[in-house]
Amino acid sequence: MKPKYCIINGVQLDIDKAGIGVNDLALQRGYGIFDFFKIIDNKPVFVQFHLDRFYRSASGMHLTVKYSREELISQVLQLVAANDLPVSGVKLTLTGGYSSDGFTLGEPNLIITQSALPSYRDINGNGISIITWEHQRQMPEVKTIDYLMAVYLQPVLKERNAQDVLYHNNGLLSECPRSNIFIVNRNGQVLTPANNVLAGITRGRILELQTDIDIRPADITLEDLDNAAEVFITSSTKNILPVTRINNRVIGDGQPGFITQRLAGLLVEQIHLSTKGS
Repeated sequence: MKPKYCIINGVQLDIDKAGIGVNDLALQRGYGIFDFFKIIDNKPVFVQFHLDRFYRSASGMHLTVKYSREELISQVLQLVAANDLPVSGVKLTLTGGYSSDGFTLGEPNLIITQSALPSYRDINGNGISIITWEHQRQMPEVKTIDYLMAVYLQPVLKERNAQDVLYHNNGLLSECPRSNIFIVNRNGQVLTPANNVLAGITRGRILELQTDIDIRPADITLEDLDNAAEVFITSSTKNILPVTRINNRVIGDGQPGFITQRLAGLLVEQIHLSTKGS
């Protein structure tokens, strides 16, 4: 079902008629931040963690959020009810605002939109294929609207029959454009890059899992990736998605690994607990 409404600066609008001015810095310079979270049974998943990051990103980009988190949640729930999409995704976008000279920050515009969630069910069973690419995002700790390299690489992904790209820099892994990466080494340790990455909300929940599995952030080299027993990526939309092929090289036996599947089950439990507490 297509959403009918969005909210801009606290006002609910028909999505087909909504818009912002062309001199907003989001359009002029690609300057802005956003966050995105799932809605399950009309309830936002891990919403407080997402709002923590939203406010951090805004502060990091010198943008002011004029709404409290309670007001933001109220607007989100209003939009979810109006669109009647109980299972969906909600995106909060904060722009650089209207600028008279195309460079000076203005008062930010806050745009709240809702969309149907993409389905990863067809590829989740056998995992996905990714490629590696040398690149480092600007201000990696901030969730900006700058996805230049990710969009630029879409034809390359199609040509190489891959579903995602993993960035690395100076021999160390960082992240995928919209996901964090984890590897399982031959000792059964679960590792995720520690530096120069966005602190993904799903990544954070996995690091906090109460389990006998050793899960930790660390510096991970391309050689570590080559020797990994299992690999998976994480995001709010994908949860845990196994990676079974990298640069056309099969990982392990080419099937989602035992530890990956075990963690996926534990994460689903955390998601259910999050919606019950909303």
